Amino acid sequence: MKIPKLVLSTLLAFGAMAAHALDIQPYSAAALAQAQKADMPVALHFHADWCPTCRAQEGALQQLKSEKGLDITVLVANYDTEKALKKRFNVRAQSTLVVLHGEKETERLVGDTSRVGILLALKSAL
Repeated sequence: MKIPKLVLSTLLAFGAMAAHALDIQPYSAAALAQAQKADMPVALHFHADWCPTCRAQEGALQQLKSEKGLDITVLVANYDTEKALKKRFNVRAQSTLVVLHGEKETERLVGDTSRVGILLALKSAL
């Protein structure tokens, strides 16, 4: 079966767009280690389900999924259970966003729920 050129080009364009978009996924040590080893941009969102500020940040992050060129993964870490991770990154409050490029921290936000503030923080790692 031959795929029409228009369909093929649309699929390729969508695939390229998806490859360069904000990716939000649950935290795992393996995902963080892989991003850091590959010297890739990654962010840790220390989130608590009971935290209204965290929910507002989550909404801003969801809006940013359509931002072109924002090729970064946000790993959502449970603030209440990821105690070793909090200690490693010296996180003292929920609603903290730690932005990294590989091993290097490029930005840190605490309690910022603005789309623009979060966008600028994430872009610091690109």
